[in-house]
Amino acid sequence: AAATADAGAVRLRLPARAPFDAAGVFAWLAARALDGVEVAADDAYERTLALPGGPALVRLATSTDAPGIEVDARLATLADLPPLVARVRRLFDLDADAVAIDEALSADPSLAASVAAAPGMRLPGCLDPHELVFRALIGQQVSVAAARTALRRLAADLGERVELVPVEGSGPRVLFPSAAAIAEHGAEVLRGPAARIRTIVDVAARLASGELVVAPERGRHELQAELLAVPGIGPWTAGYLAMRVTRAPDVLLVSDLALRNGAARLGLPHDARELERHGARWAPWRSYASMHLWRAAASA
Repeated sequence: AAATADAGAVRLRLPARAPFDAAGVFAWLAARALDGVEVAADDAYERTLALPGGPALVRLATSTDAPGIEVDARLATLADLPPLVARVRRLFDLDADAVAIDEALSADPSLAASVAAAPGMRLPGCLDPHELVFRALIGQQVSVAAARTALRRLAADLGERVELVPVEGSGPRVLFPSAAAIAEHGAEVLRGPAARIRTIVDVAARLASGELVVAPERGRHELQAELLAVPGIGPWTAGYLAMRVTRAPDVLLVSDLALRNGAARLGLPHDARELERHGARWAPWRSYASMHLWRAAASA
């Protein structure tokens, strides 16, 4: 994709393989957006982001003339453009073979209507793997709304303010806290069960020191094993992070209550073991089937 830049301002379009359910990704982001860090709408998303060369302000919007994402950014250095492009492509899963995925999932009558209603559904990746770790740890076993409140408070207390000119009007101004900041001050500002706070601070210290590496280049099973070795991290958190960070296409988190509720709404088994047995027919696209189940639960 061609980019134009002027004193750190960048604009480009990233194409997607059709069909492309951009609206589904924007809705996912909007439901989890944190005031100060992100601003989300039906077809656009703006946020601060820490890149290798410094802080950035990024605005992402649906492309109007072809499947894809329009990117507008204010970068500390243009050397950050390649890593930004890679992160956006992962966030929106732009390279997914949507035709093959939809065809495979539509073969199950229980999913056929959902696939027809949202062709080209994507598996959201993430712009910052470390941030996703803390979102998962704080969000486990609580509602999306409750997690959002806790994460908003964490960002307000420990996030750094950015000075770049906003992409469009008044926008986000706070960077999500770094692992180092959470390791140092998390125990002072986090609320909730003491065991969970200890886990979050411990994980933050491991990420900051490099003892724990959570990155898209990691293998799914290797990453899951390392996460499960950390006290306080269970199978759901490890599986969820492996699915979204490495974009593993074949993960079905049957322990997730919302996922099972979505399954029941589609006429599928609510019981975890029965759902796992039924879901075997969705391989190797069980992560995408999970997105359909979560969508069904969210529409309740």
